[in-house]
Amino acid sequence: MNPQVHYPSYKDLDPFIDVDRLRALDGYVAERIERRLQKARDLAFYTGPFLLDGKAPHLPGSRLIYLTKSKEQENYYDLDRTDLWERSEEAELFPDLMDFIATLPFRATGRMIIMYDDSGRAVSAHKDHDSPELCHEFIWFRTSLRKPFYMLNPETGEKLHVSSNAAWFDTVNQYHGADASGGLSFSIRVDGIFTDAFRRQIPFPAENRSSAPSLWAAEESHIPA
Repeated sequence: MNPQVHYPSYKDLDPFIDVDRLRALDGYVAERIERRLQKARDLAFYTGPFLLDGKAPHLPGSRLIYLTKSKEQENYYDLDRTDLWERSEEAELFPDLMDFIATLPFRATGRMIIMYDDSGRAVSAHKDHDSPELCHEFIWFRTSLRKPFYMLNPETGEKLHVSSNAAWFDTVNQYHGADASGGLSFSIRVDGIFTDAFRRQIPFPAENRSSAPSLWAAEESHIPA
């Protein structure tokens, strides 16, 4: 592991997106989710097997709206195989959100999901997978700060709440989750392939490639004033 990297950490991506435009979508997205609650039974969010606390719920209560769907059976290791993913019918319900996503620094996009909970329940601390050389290129973002999302160092128990609207983070060497908030909370994640211009700014490590977001965050924190 690069000695510069510190956990918990995340890369703040607010400087790379139109934050004002994103925040302006808050009521728009919330209203469409609430309308959907009356009609649809969306897929339950599953944390996967890599829980910090083995007794914590794998199904914490959140649900997923897929803005894209895979042409094959979904495989978590294929989130960035952009040739497999195409827009879903649900994407037609969120045209303004899709227009915003089109402005993000992706050369091509794969899976896109909205994760929401109408009761704002906690999301169990978990890791997404256990392959340190697999570094998904994704942007996690939210239209407001209502969802108290955090990174957690499993060795020290240190918790770091994300203070930005958009972030990229290491999903292998640290855990992440959300505290309970009460009321509707949601976030969006878009996976894909970053543009060449964006990738040139990222210090991808020679080993443990999944640590790239944390290495990038560490390098920024060491820039002389």
